[in-house]
Amino acid sequence: MSLDAAPVHASDVSAAQPFFACRGLNAYYGDSYVVQNVSFSLGKGEILALLGRNGAGKTSTLRVIARASSPSLRSGEIYLGASALHGKRNFQAAQAGVQLVQEDRRVIPGLTVEQNLQLATITGKKGWPFERIYELFPRLAERRRQEAVTMSGGEQQMLAIARALAREVKLLLLDEPYEGLAPVVRHDIAKALREVRAAGITSIIVEQNAVAALHLSDRAVILDSGEAVYDGSAEEVLNDSTLRHKYLAI
Repeated sequence: MSLDAAPVHASDVSAAQPFFACRGLNAYYGDSYVVQNVSFSLGKGEILALLGRNGAGKTSTLRVIARASSPSLRSGEIYLGASALHGKRNFQAAQAGVQLVQEDRRVIPGLTVEQNLQLATITGKKGWPFERIYELFPRLAERRRQEAVTMSGGEQQMLAIARALAREVKLLLLDEPYEGLAPVVRHDIAKALREVRAAGITSIIVEQNAVAALHLSDRAVILDSGEAVYDGSAEEVLNDSTLRHKYLAI
């Protein structure tokens, strides 16, 4: 579908009432143009699958939304409710409720599971209490006093998501949450993310396993060479083999 790239002002966002909106994002690594005029919006509690082939600009778009130091946002606007994020730095976006779970999980060596969670709450507003997090991820409750880096990859992924939930989170950004995980662990994480959605948290998922991401998501945006070429329902992508083959090679 056609995407409106016109700038959005706070009053316009409030009138349209999207929970999250980005418009006309253009970002670079050095001289390389990696995100080109990307626009989409989300309602509260929706899950969006941000899809595309390798190098399409998916992770770069997540990093722009999280206000990471790179890539550099050259133009465009990002809103969480009526709060403008495009002029903020990473820690300010996090304080506003944007939490990025990166692909490498970033579990801190030498600390237990619970110490990793405690550290996450020091620099921001507290989110879910640990008891609620342990109900969501029972394996973490069992390993709360275990050094986190000694856990399996799936358990470390659970911890990475749990750390985001331990802080105030309104928009959860997940980069390759299923990467390298066994099907049973992917199932556990998908179940947890559905519970996160039920709690009213909005999520954007970048995932090479496009079918799994689509089954979890309400909506989908497909990127191709840094541009958004599709913005619509996840179900439509699942049912359109021509679209999947052209842009996702599946």
